[in-house]
Amino acid sequence: MSSGALRDIVVIGASAGGVRALPRLFEGLPADFPASVFIAMHLAPHHVSERLPELLNGRGRLTMRYAVHGDAVLPGTAYLAPPDNHMLLRKGQVVVQRGPRENGFRPSVDALFRTASRAYGARVIGVVLTGALDCGTAGLLSIKERGGLALVQSPEDAEVADMPLSAIRHVEVDRVLPLHQIPELLAELVREPAPESKPVQSEALALLEGERGGAAADVVCPLCQGKLTQAEMKGFAQYRCHVGHVFSETALALEQAEEVDRSLWAAVRALEESAALARRLASKSHGELQRRFMEREHSDLRNADTLRGVAMSTTTTSKRQGDDEPAPT
Repeated sequence: MSSGALRDIVVIGASAGGVRALPRLFEGLPADFPASVFIAMHLAPHHVSERLPELLNGRGRLTMRYAVHGDAVLPGTAYLAPPDNHMLLRKGQVVVQRGPRENGFRPSVDALFRTASRAYGARVIGVVLTGALDCGTAGLLSIKERGGLALVQSPEDAEVADMPLSAIRHVEVDRVLPLHQIPELLAELVREPAPESKPVQSEALALLEGERGGAAADVVCPLCQGKLTQAEMKGFAQYRCHVGHVFSETALALEQAEEVDRSLWAAVRALEESAALARRLASKSHGELQRRFMEREHSDLRNADTLRGVAMSTTTTSKRQGDDEPAPT
């Protein structure tokens, strides 16, 4: 049964490779594209320039600009999440805020998808493009649960296939297709009537979206050391702390590895500083006291060398390419 509205809300998520993929997608959208488009792309704040909307405007027919808090949701307009801010949706309004990072990123693809789904239900079309890790999967689960559509770039066509592969693995996506075919399909879908939004009664979705507390996890948040709870839906596990930091299992493993790395180097620094202090005290002491300070210096340096070796051999295999992708020039 139709809701009387069209599928007029398009949300797009991209990470590594997105700077090259988005202009190609925008080139194919018609000038009379009637939907509102919202884009969350992972880029480090110090790499993002004001030229990204300019680049997309130059390659497409839609008006593209960075979203501003309180913007009205207008048809035929594309909104890009500003650097280091989440872009969220309420009914008829754009919300821009510096909330807790999700999967280590701000803006978050999942936060955009999740809030669009809550606000617009079955009117939402979610699109996951090239990118590392598994961002966008949780957001697509929200969209599908409320009757929206899920489109995913073909992994073989994506510059980095992780995000598409994760979405395909965990979500009942509606179409998987190469990038050059997505604009034409979107132009058709946004003119279709949306069905009535499904009433959400899923306990799993409520836990995934943080509406209800999940089961206690046996690890703490690597960013704030707060208690983590765990939720799982269709085989996709997610962790959330009371502050609001959110991690998939993969993202949590990477953050933990980085925390271990930081802790090891902090311990090396503390031991070397302790050795330096013991050396100064030994130079001012005599007899047994001097001997003790000298032993402490040697012990601290020996332990520092051991930890340095451990730290040097511990590699964090981070795949957050989107976080260091260069901005367009």
